[in-house]
Amino acid sequence: MSNFNRQIRLTSTMIRGLQYRYFTTIEGHRPTIVHKQGLDILHDPWFNKGTAFSMTERDRLELRGLLPPNVMSNEQQIERFMADLKRLEVQARDGPSDTNSLAKWRILNRLHDRNETMYYKVLIAKIEEYAPIVYTPTVGLVCQKYSGLFRRPRGMYFSAADRGEMMSMVYNWPAEQVDMIVVTDGSRILGLGDLGVQGIGIAIGKLDLYVAAAGINPQRVLPIMIDVGTNNEALLKDPLYLGLQQHRLDGEEYIAVIDEFMEAVFTRWPHVIVQFEDFQSKWAFKLLQRYRNSYRMFNDDVQGTAGVAIAGLLGAVRAQGRPMIDFPKQKIVVAGAGSAGIGVLNAARKTMARMLGNNELAFESAGSQFWVVDAKGLITEERENIDEDAKPFAKKTKEIGRQGLREGASLEEVVREVKPDVLLGLSAVGGLFSKEVLEALKGSTSTRPAIFAMSNPTTNAECTPEEAFSIVGENVIFASGSPFADVDLGNGHIGHCNQGNNMYLFPGIGLGVLLSGSRIVSDGMLQAAAECLAAYMTEEEVLKGVIYPSISSIRDITKQVAAAVITEAIEEDLAEGYREMDARELRKLNKEEILKHVEDNMWNPEYPTLIYKKD
Repeated sequence: MSNFNRQIRLTSTMIRGLQYRYFTTIEGHRPTIVHKQGLDILHDPWFNKGTAFSMTERDRLELRGLLPPNVMSNEQQIERFMADLKRLEVQARDGPSDTNSLAKWRILNRLHDRNETMYYKVLIAKIEEYAPIVYTPTVGLVCQKYSGLFRRPRGMYFSAADRGEMMSMVYNWPAEQVDMIVVTDGSRILGLGDLGVQGIGIAIGKLDLYVAAAGINPQRVLPIMIDVGTNNEALLKDPLYLGLQQHRLDGEEYIAVIDEFMEAVFTRWPHVIVQFEDFQSKWAFKLLQRYRNSYRMFNDDVQGTAGVAIAGLLGAVRAQGRPMIDFPKQKIVVAGAGSAGIGVLNAARKTMARMLGNNELAFESAGSQFWVVDAKGLITEERENIDEDAKPFAKKTKEIGRQGLREGASLEEVVREVKPDVLLGLSAVGGLFSKEVLEALKGSTSTRPAIFAMSNPTTNAECTPEEAFSIVGENVIFASGSPFADVDLGNGHIGHCNQGNNMYLFPGIGLGVLLSGSRIVSDGMLQAAAECLAAYMTEEEVLKGVIYPSISSIRDITKQVAAAVITEAIEEDLAEGYREMDARELRKLNKEEILKHVEDNMWNPEYPTLIYKKD
């Protein structure tokens, strides 16, 4: 008891420090003050340790007798959970449509409900196995079924019915500080279309990766759904649907809801970072341009997808045995002109232009390297009612005439005539890269043509790696948005399937913005993140066709990306510092010290010592 008395005789100043600063690695071993005991602790996922409570803590928190007597280590807990998961996978199914992966999601979700620290221990320890469960591709299935899966609130819901009330609503969230928000309006979830309020599953999944990959404190993340209705007729007729059963707001009414939401969250949490996720193309660019210069925000579909694609495209140049500076010479056919496709095109053009001298002539020259094909075929200046965002990439009639192409030419025709170095798919149309298209790619002028089948989830991938390697040949570079297994090509050769997933970048971008204290998320910071990822692979790896790293390295990748973002923020004079590390101190750090600073501020799922204190 004397030890307990010593612990509670902390000064009030120290106690305040413990309450608000225990989240960093450096401070992670400090005690945490709690105001509950007994079953209340066991029912609180933030503080519950399950069988890992020590006997001292069991006495201190009145838990003795409420738990089995054997105190388990972290390793034993993970082993026990994994054994349970393997046994329960099949039993957790609710029927034939409840796949094995969805059963895993259910079991992980139950762990999250009862022991948050343990949940993130498992996720980090088994990230390669469980990233596809909490994120793509399984999260797509979760979103489709979310009305039936919802058990307890995780995040906040702002709706069209809440207009005028959002400023007060935001104070209903218990956390005094929120570092990261992922928000969606559910209008374009992955490649699955309008899923309405059920789209909150994607925001939850993304934030799980912010915690696991970037070490953002889970008590400081907030998934948000903005429900402005849905145009999904099946949901409008479904009596069990949890969202507003009305058609989506549009125009100024829609903008007014998003404006009110942004003002509310930034009023309560002025330093929060907001990631926009899975907004339909119609609004993705408009909202990004509306808010990016006044709020700390970015759009992952437009900017994150673009960054990961740029890293892969630069990796593909390296895989051809050429320096990255040769990127402006690549001929690229892009299938898809939605928010992701246009985002990649803009970023790739800027990257090429910068390598060519970053002037108007360089920008013009870079634009000529792209051929964009949408549902109506090749986009040219003859296209009627052309989307403003796609207009800069419309091919000139004179140019395509020399190539034997025309407005609306099919993807197969474009590939056959252009003979591209890269075929990039961001169409959300599964199987779009047909046998005929892939046969046409065999005529590529590149010794190692690259195929990027980037659409998610797996069913929407433009082609499979087996199709790519078997039709185009063993030398092809293949990347996809969702995970596929490597292909055995025989004779001891492996066809590497690279997963060009946004999780390589967005956690590092968010962490870098947070720790730099940058006022905005600049194009330079996003470019630095992409180039950092592109350079992460060794020369030996890229020559084997490996252009993206293993998911198992995600925390180290994120650390490197965050450091690159911080360095760029300092160079652009945008950094204002974070907590005790102000802008002046940040500027004094060298590369190794910035990396150490990032690592020190990444939360780890360690059980803190709990000390009870009456309210």
